[in-house]
Amino acid sequence: MSFPLLTATAALPAAGAILTAAVPAARRTAAKWLALLFSLATLALAAVVAVRFEPGGARYQLTESHAWIEDFGVRYQLGVDGIGVALIALTALLIPFVIAAGWHDADPLETQSTRWRPTQGFFALILMVEAMVIISFEATDVFLFYVFFEAMLIPMYFLIGGFGDRAHSGTDDNAAAQRSYAAVKFLLYNLVGGLIMLAAVIGLYVVTHTFSLTEIADLRAAGKIDMATNTERLLFLGFFFAFAVKAPLWPLHTWLPNAMGEATAPVAVLITAVVDKVGTFAMLRFCLQLFPEASKWATPVILALALISIVYGALLAVGQRDIKRLVAYASISHFGFIILGIFAMTTQGQSGATLYMVNHGLSTAALMLVAGFLISRRGSRLIADYGGVQKVAPVLAGTFLIGGLATLSLPGLAPFVSEFLVLVGTFARYPAVGVIATFGIVLAALYTLVLYQRTMTGPVKDEVRAMPDLRPRELLVVAPLIALLIFLGVFPKPLTEIVDPAVRHTMSDVQQHDPRPEVEAAK
Repeated sequence: MSFPLLTATAALPAAGAILTAAVPAARRTAAKWLALLFSLATLALAAVVAVRFEPGGARYQLTESHAWIEDFGVRYQLGVDGIGVALIALTALLIPFVIAAGWHDADPLETQSTRWRPTQGFFALILMVEAMVIISFEATDVFLFYVFFEAMLIPMYFLIGGFGDRAHSGTDDNAAAQRSYAAVKFLLYNLVGGLIMLAAVIGLYVVTHTFSLTEIADLRAAGKIDMATNTERLLFLGFFFAFAVKAPLWPLHTWLPNAMGEATAPVAVLITAVVDKVGTFAMLRFCLQLFPEASKWATPVILALALISIVYGALLAVGQRDIKRLVAYASISHFGFIILGIFAMTTQGQSGATLYMVNHGLSTAALMLVAGFLISRRGSRLIADYGGVQKVAPVLAGTFLIGGLATLSLPGLAPFVSEFLVLVGTFARYPAVGVIATFGIVLAALYTLVLYQRTMTGPVKDEVRAMPDLRPRELLVVAPLIALLIFLGVFPKPLTEIVDPAVRHTMSDVQQHDPRPEVEAAK
C-alpha cells in the first residue's frame, strides 16, 4: 500500500494527545470532545486495518519499512498478523469508552490553581498511551518495539500518580502518598524488566546482526543462525522476564493491585485491559518466534507459574474488601489462564489465549467501569459500605452483574469461549495442569457472586438509599461493551477467523503439533 495505514493508526492518537494538551485551561470541555473525536477517528482507522487484513494471506500484512538508525541495523518496520489486528481493534475500541467514562475524573478541584490544566493533561496522556500500545502491536523490528514498550511507562506513571482515585478513605495527604507509592512501584518494576530486556535485545543483535523479525526468520530457515543453546536460553529469559512483569505473572504481579486500586476506574481499565496485553502479546510474537527451543525448555516452569497465578490470584480476590483490588487480583488469575494457553503449545490453547486477551479486555472494562460509577456515587471502594443497591439502582446492578458473570466465564458470554479453548488445549497436552487450572473457575464464581451479593442484594443501607441509577452517558459507555460480550459469546467466528492462521504460524515456529486424540480403534 502507498498509504502508511499502520503508521496513521498510531500517529493519529499521538497527534490528538498533542492538540488536546494545547487546549487553553478554560476550555476543558473542548479538550474532552477533542480527545473523544481523535479516539473515534483512531477506531475508524483500526476498523480499516481489520477490513484490509486477509486472514489467509501473508503472515505480516500492511507492512512498512524505512531506514531509521542505519549504523545499528535498526529500521522503522511495521506489520500486523491476526493477533496484532485483534489487539489493535481492542485497544482502539476501548479508548473512547475510557475517555467517556472518565469525563469528569480530572476536573480540577476548587483548591487547584486554574492555571494548571489537569483535564487536558489527563486525556492527552490517555491518547499517548493508546498511540504507544498500538505501535507496539505493529512493530516487527525488535528495537522499535522495545522503545515503545518502555516509553508507554511514562504517561502511565503520571496517570496513576497524578490522577488518582478520589474515593479514598484516608486524608488527602495519605491518598497522595498511596498514589505516589503505586505509581513508583509500577514504574520501578517495569523499568527493571525493561533494562533486563535491553540487555537481551543487544545480545540478540550480537548473535543475528539484525533486529528484524522477518530477517531472523529467513536466516533461521536458511540455517544461517547458529545460536548456542545456553545463549538462546539466556536471551529468552531476558525477554520473558520483561513480558512477565508487564503481563503480570506471579511473583512479578505485586505492582498491579496497588496501581489499579489507586488509579481512577478508567485508568485501571487502561492498565489491565490495554497496557498489560502488550506483555502477553509479546510472549507470542517474540519469545516463541525468536527462541523456539528455549520456549519449549522453559515451558514446565512457566506452566507452574501460570497455575500459581490462576489459583493465588483467585484466592486473594475472594478475601478482598476493596472492590477495585478484587478486580485486580481477578485479572492476575485471568492472565494466568492466558499464559497457560500460550505455553500449552497447542492451537486450541494459543487461539484461546488470544481470544482471552480480547475478551478479558471487554469483560474487565465492563465490570471496572460500572464499579467506578458505583464508587463515585458512594465515595468508597470498600465492599462493606454497600448493600441493597439493586433496589435503588436496578440498571447499575444489572450491568454490574453481567460484567461479573462475564468475569467468571459464564457460558453465553465471550470469556467462556476463550477459557474453554485454553482448558481444552491444556488438557490435550498436560491433563494434570488442566485439572488444577479448572479449580480457578470455581474460585472465580465464588469471588464474583460474593461481591455481587454483598454490594447489590440485602437490606438497603442508608448511605445508598438516594443513589441514582446509571445516567445516559454512563449507560452509553457500558451498553456496547455488554452487547459485544453477548455477541462474541454466541458468535466468536469473526475473531477466530482472524486469529487462527497467526496461531498456526506460531505453532510452526516452535515446531509443535497438536497431540493426536487417544481413542480405541473400532472393532
